[in-house]
Amino acid sequence: MLRSREENFFLNNRFYCYTQLKLILGEREEERNLKLAQRINMKSDRKIITNNRFSLIGEIPLAILSLFFYKAMKFIVGNLYTFYLTVDKKKTFQWRVLSAENLKSSLSLPVLMTKGPRWNTHAIIGTLGPFSVKESIALDTESAKNSAGSWIAVIYSFPSYQTITSLESDRLNSQDKWETLKLKPGKYSIGLRYYQWRDRVNLPAVTIDGVEFVSSCPVPSDTNNFYYDLIKHKNWFYLALHYYIFTILRLRKYLPESFVRNEYLPVGAPDTQFVYGYLMRGQSLQIESNSSLVKNYNIYLTLYDRSSLPLFWSKIESEKFLTQPIENHGFYLIRLRSKPNLEGNSAIKLPIESQLKDEDSLVQRLQIFLPY
Repeated sequence: MLRSREENFFLNNRFYCYTQLKLILGEREEERNLKLAQRINMKSDRKIITNNRFSLIGEIPLAILSLFFYKAMKFIVGNLYTFYLTVDKKKTFQWRVLSAENLKSSLSLPVLMTKGPRWNTHAIIGTLGPFSVKESIALDTESAKNSAGSWIAVIYSFPSYQTITSLESDRLNSQDKWETLKLKPGKYSIGLRYYQWRDRVNLPAVTIDGVEFVSSCPVPSDTNNFYYDLIKHKNWFYLALHYYIFTILRLRKYLPESFVRNEYLPVGAPDTQFVYGYLMRGQSLQIESNSSLVKNYNIYLTLYDRSSLPLFWSKIESEKFLTQPIENHGFYLIRLRSKPNLEGNSAIKLPIESQLKDEDSLVQRLQIFLPY
């Protein structure tokens, strides 16, 4: 049976009205769900902010005690270590590699947790010394070049551990097999970091005033596997040592930046740029980098618990990177090392800027970029 033109017009319009009404109702329902989700997130964020403010007040006295405790232990442990090296002089004539074997010594972990407590999980680390120098020290850089894609050897004064000078892989002439550094008469030690190490790793030979002090020695390429079990060493002593770090990071905007940096990075490498901060329990960190930064820099992230033991680490190779929510209060450190220029051996070194957004939200957004 054929419908009249008026009936068809009425039916078509009724269908049109029905679909439009359905779309409107659907959009309104979607808006309601979105607003509900936003309210839930806002409540969660308000809860975090409220907890932050109340907990911070109670933390300050404990943080002050922790700071004094750390300073006292650093002095005591440092003197014990100096005495130990004076008595056991054999240790000063060989490379000491940071490894599971090295940590078997009862003094090793307390020394590391007071001298350089922000563990570098991305490099094989060796130390040498202390030793006396009259004029110069030379390193077998050929062994270092063959062992790692990027490396740095830092010369420290002893026993103050002040950075004196350094040798950096991206600043050396690739044709030279040895590099010599002129030094004032005194006592020194070396801290060596190998990044992007190869299957065969050898720590370099060293000569002092023209005389061989130590020969090149091999290191297992899996030596850093001990980091996976390092958190098992957590106890009240290390928590008390580093309890204050989380608090001063939260109070960072009210404290001198030099004080915060010196406490957080007492022995930071001179060729590395750093970005760091804290995370509340349940927070994630989203790192947003621009393409120039990812192209020109190696970016290394380490998350620590409140006792400064590593929980998670990763090399970041994308413009966006999101961590899992942290189970308890902790902090993070991002190391940025410039990549060698592909057309030569020089590296692109530019000041890096960072901006933290949504600090009190469930996901902190950290933007890191080159200022151009």
